[in-house]
Amino acid sequence: MKKVFRFLLWLGGIVFVLVVGTILYVHSVWDRTYEAPYPEVTVSMDSAVLARGEYLVYGPAHCATCHIDPSDYDAMAQGELVALAGGGEINIPPGQFRARNLTPDVETGIGRLTNEEVARVMRYGVGHDGRIIFPFMPFENMTQEDLNAIISFLRSQPPVKNKIEPTEYSFLGKAVLTAGLIKPIEPNGTPPVSLEKEASAVYGSYLANSVANCVGCHSPRDLNSGEFIGPKFSGGLVFEEANGTFTTPNLTPDPETGLTATWTEDTFVARLKGGLVHEGTPMPWSSFAMMDEIDIRAIYRYLESLEPTKNKIEQTVAYRE
Repeated sequence: MKKVFRFLLWLGGIVFVLVVGTILYVHSVWDRTYEAPYPEVTVSMDSAVLARGEYLVYGPAHCATCHIDPSDYDAMAQGELVALAGGGEINIPPGQFRARNLTPDVETGIGRLTNEEVARVMRYGVGHDGRIIFPFMPFENMTQEDLNAIISFLRSQPPVKNKIEPTEYSFLGKAVLTAGLIKPIEPNGTPPVSLEKEASAVYGSYLANSVANCVGCHSPRDLNSGEFIGPKFSGGLVFEEANGTFTTPNLTPDPETGLTATWTEDTFVARLKGGLVHEGTPMPWSSFAMMDEIDIRAIYRYLESLEPTKNKIEQTVAYRE
């Protein structure tokens, strides 16, 4: 028995050392820094450029969904262009992510950042300090014109002093970063300078994948690493919100399990223009309601062009009692 006890004590000591060593290692290296290019940016105060930036920020790119104070959600739902002073939060296993102040305030916003530093976050997911940004913003393949327009618009806004506390990573999040499961993103080649805005599947693909991030939520993903783990646009991503569980529907044209497979184009337009129906949903309805019909029709035509994927989502909304 003494030998067994000594063996167990020895084994427990090794396990303890390994666990403590792992914890100390993770806490010491999780916030590593990365190198990434600084994209060129052309900022303009031209009214057409600013209008395009405003449209993207409040519409399809839905920056305003996260980068506003939650108390302003109702105002935004009424069509008000509220200040992008930050405050939205996303709570998932890797941590509590807080959207920063995007106004040009020098102390609490992006006033001290160069245009190129802002562009690097959008293109590569690397912050001004070299640390990784979780891939919530799929803008690496955004056209140069749209990138210029967004940054131009942000620079044109009045500064708002609103200090946002830093994102807090859980141990799981730090472990994911330590393991290198989250790495800088990068464009698929050289991003296009511009694309013709038209109600086509080609333009819809650009919007759904590189601007509106339909693919990011309507695809099976590992919420710890963000990795896609199933057919894109087939739905099934689960969001646990304060008032219930929301599961994204299948958007492929599968006649049996695709949500929009039996919708007409006009039905699709009307639904996106219709705004919020289910309280607490992570879908940025207020932003998408601000999209123009050309963009909505382009997305519909792109979704209709996808390979049908059979993935039945039994229930998209389940409220808690």
